[in-house]
Amino acid sequence: MKFVAYALIALSSLVALSGCTPTVILGGAAIGGVAVAEERSVGTVIDDATIKVGIGNAIFQKSEPMFTSTSTTVIDGVVLITGEVPTPEDRVTLTRLIWGVKGVKEVHNEVKVEDSETVGSFASDSLITTKLKLLLLRDPEVLNINYSVDTVDGTVYLMGIAQNEAELQRVKNHAKEISGVRRIVSYVKMKSELNAA
Repeated sequence: MKFVAYALIALSSLVALSGCTPTVILGGAAIGGVAVAEERSVGTVIDDATIKVGIGNAIFQKSEPMFTSTSTTVIDGVVLITGEVPTPEDRVTLTRLIWGVKGVKEVHNEVKVEDSETVGSFASDSLITTKLKLLLLRDPEVLNINYSVDTVDGTVYLMGIAQNEAELQRVKNHAKEISGVRRIVSYVKMKSELNAA
């Protein structure tokens, strides 16, 4: 019953936030199903989804091209934003917009200022992300649902919750196996850190 209440709150929050701008709305069952399988509570998953929608709306209202050229991940109120923008000022604007959204605890701005990104590099980044997600899915010693992966210009960004250091090292090792990976940046927290908080 408590789960149903959380799901309904999530849906109403997301609809209220969407206003007139295009928004992706996850169904309550989808949000709840993910929460049951991972380390975050249902309430935290809903809060993170609400923050993500708020960030998306704020960026879209500021600039549609900026909205389409960036990607945001939110885990436990910690925001990772990746992608590319035309100027350093746009990068600063993104950080300011994200901090303006209620519930944001921390921002990792990994957005790059454009130089000469090609369609080929975008395809290569997408392929790296897909390969790593598949490797994590196939590894029985990794709780893959607790990880978010994003790749920009050959740099793999990891966010999520690791069971322990050994599991996180396995994830990093899988990333190192993939051709085209230049660097790995981890914003992964340990499960023990969450339990201590």
